[in-house]
Formats: sequence, structure tokens, C-alpha cells
Amino acid sequence: MRENRVTIEDIARHANVSKSTVSRVLNNENAVTESKRRLIQAAIADLNYQPDLFARGLVNGQSMAIGVVTQDISSPFYDTILRGILQGLNGSGYAPIFADGKWQADHENRAIQSLLERRVDGLIILGGQSSAQQLDRLAAQTGLILVGGGLPGLAAQSIRLDDFQGAYLATRYLIEAGHRQIAHITGLLSHQDAVQRRAGYLQALADSGLEPDPGLIVEGNYLEQAGVMAIEMLLLRGRTFSAVFAANDQMALGARLALYRRGLRVPDDVSLIGFDDQPAAAYLTPPLTTVRQPAVEIGEAAAKAILQLIKGQPVTIPKITAELVIRESVARSR
Repeated sequence: MRENRVTIEDIARHANVSKSTVSRVLNNENAVTESKRRLIQAAIADLNYQPDLFARGLVNGQSMAIGVVTQDISSPFYDTILRGILQGLNGSGYAPIFADGKWQADHENRAIQSLLERRVDGLIILGGQSSAQQLDRLAAQTGLILVGGGLPGLAAQSIRLDDFQGAYLATRYLIEAGHRQIAHITGLLSHQDAVQRRAGYLQALADSGLEPDPGLIVEGNYLEQAGVMAIEMLLLRGRTFSAVFAANDQMALGARLALYRRGLRVPDDVSLIGFDDQPAAAYLTPPLTTVRQPAVEIGEAAAKAILQLIKGQPVTIPKITAELVIRESVARSR
């Protein structure tokens, strides 16, 4: 049986004050004497009053909800960003509603539409397949923060890592370790982050006087199985390589498994670098050298930015820099 909800009227009777006085306290208004404020706060505690945020939102014209579209809700990297968003929204009165785009444009569009139908007060999109026109329309409809993507016209609402620089650092590190035949497993090339990481890889080769070999570049989809399949494809084609740069840690994990199955040791036979620095990267065998993305900080920054946007305040977008984390999965080429 459902318990009766405590109402403002109950608090007013308990504290022997008017409903309007209770309402002013609940809305943090100043026009209440300190003695009455203490009485009302004591009544709220005694009655275990839980505010009806939905009803309050209807009065204020807000849902008090933030829509968050992720690309893979099971991804360790995106999961860490979501935890950062939760931390950033803590204490704000806003709650997130998560939806999964599944790396597919139609799924993402349905997820966005579903969130808009729930009248969320703002949207945070992580990655994404939406076109520039779609994002422009969304930004005109509701508060919008983009993470890992962005458009020139929405730069002030976009949180981006320098994917190019991160990939450049990873590839350059392999080159400085003596590697010349470096395979690259890209992310989905319909995504700007994957395009920029491939560009950083190619630029590092060019700056070292190395001719890129298109046969050593395999497109993946950011999932572990793509890493397995990329290595199998390279080996079946008879491609020679001494190092692999995977565009994320999940594909690096898959690549590590495929190399193990073929009797190739990391890093003795093949060196391996990932991207993201997922929590598990430090506990692989061997621990994975990777490019760190501060996922929790990115999530917190996105939450702070969407709240600023909703409140009409200047939006603060931090600069997110790439950092190469050196562990034990790279050895000098013999």
C-alpha cells in the first residue's frame, strides 16, 4: 500500500504557520523570520518531507532533468564520463536521464527525440553521429553541450580532447622506440575523433620521414572484437608490423588477445598502445601504454557547462589536454 505523501499543508500545520510561509522557505526566499524558518525546517525533518520535484518543475516550467546521450552505455570510458556527470549534477536539483545511441545514427536520433519528448531542460551528447544541421536545430531548441564532437558554430558548447595531439604522441613514442612498421586500428571514421586520431598517426609518420602504408590501417568500431578482427586481417594478409596503435583501449584489448592467440608476445614481438586510459588498462598483462583522457573531469565539466547554459550564465569550457601514460606494453624494436 502506498504511503501518503507529506504535503506543504502538513508542514504548515505542524509548524503552526501559513502555507505561503512554508513555500517561501522551500524556495529559499528571504522574506521569512529566522524563528519561523527554524520551525519549518524542524517540521520538514520531523515529517520526513520529500519535495515533489516533478510538480515543482511544472510550476517553474522545468523538468529538472538533463538528457545524456551516450554511444555505448556498457563502454568503460563512457561509463566513467557518466559518473563524472553524476558528480557534476550532485546537489543541483537536476537528475540525468541516460539514453544509448549504440553508435548508430537512427538509434541516436530516436534517443534524442525520446529525451526531448520528456521535456528535459538540456542535452549532453557524448560522441555522436548527428549531422551539423541536426545539432544546430537541437541547439536552437534546448541547452546543448557536446562532448568529443563539435562544430565551429558550437565551439563554445563543445568539450574536446586534442585527439590529433594524443595520437601524434602515441605514434611518435613508437617511432622513438625504433618502430617503423606501425599498424593503426582506427575508430569509426564517421566520427571526428577517429579521423583526428588517424591524422595524428599519419602526421607523426610524415614528420619522421616514414611513408604511410595504407595496408597497415584497418578501420574498427571501438569495440574489443574490432581489435581482434583487425589483427587477424593484418596477419592473414601477410602484413609485417612491429607495433600497433589502437584508437581506444577496448580495441587494444582485443588486439592483445588476437596476438596472444597467434603466439605473438606483447611487447617482445609486437608493441601495443591504446587510447583513453580506461581503469583496466593499468591491470592488463602487460600494463597498457595509452593516451589518457580524464573521463571523470570531462563528465563533471559537461555537467557544469549544461547547468550554466540552462541558467543563462557564461559557459566555461576547460581545455582538455592529452597525456601519454607509459607502462609496459612497448619495447624497443630489435
